[in-house]
Amino acid sequence: MTTTETRTYTVPTRDEVSASNQGIFDNLKKGLGFVPNLYAYFAKNETALGDYLTLQNRKSTLKAKEREVINLVTSQINGCRYCQSAHTALGKMNGFTDEQILELRKGSASFDSKLHALAQFTESVVENRGHATEESKEAFFAAGYTEANMIDVVIVVGDKIISNYLHNLTGFEIDFPLADKI
Repeated sequence: MTTTETRTYTVPTRDEVSASNQGIFDNLKKGLGFVPNLYAYFAKNETALGDYLTLQNRKSTLKAKEREVINLVTSQINGCRYCQSAHTALGKMNGFTDEQILELRKGSASFDSKLHALAQFTESVVENRGHATEESKEAFFAAGYTEANMIDVVIVVGDKIISNYLHNLTGFEIDFPLADKI
């Protein structure tokens, strides 16, 4: 490969992954109706898919809707079109409108003061690599969040950074309806 050629990253099929990952593919297909390309790409590594799903599915002090706020804000900041698209679909499943999702991606939630504090805190955490502003931290706690919630925010941000970076590195096909660019 010359320095001017671009490497192509492919998503493996069920037949191209290990037996343990094939079992995970089968469970994903049963539960979701398909195996998202992001999950399939993790299966190129023997243990990464199972490890990632364990992280994603851990018990949390945050509600699903709150986790989607974090996912949308983080994916927007990191410029991950795959995750923006996936979490737009998941955000709608969790009751957000198209307009609310676009606003959340910009780090705001004028429609809900508690979610606004969460979005602002998440934005500050991600943009400042964990050195969130005192103002965003105080607004987060004033909105009713706890230190246990803060830990979960950081875990969800970490989860999303993993998937954002993986897609940003590879650019494999987005298999969700494409999110609007903002």
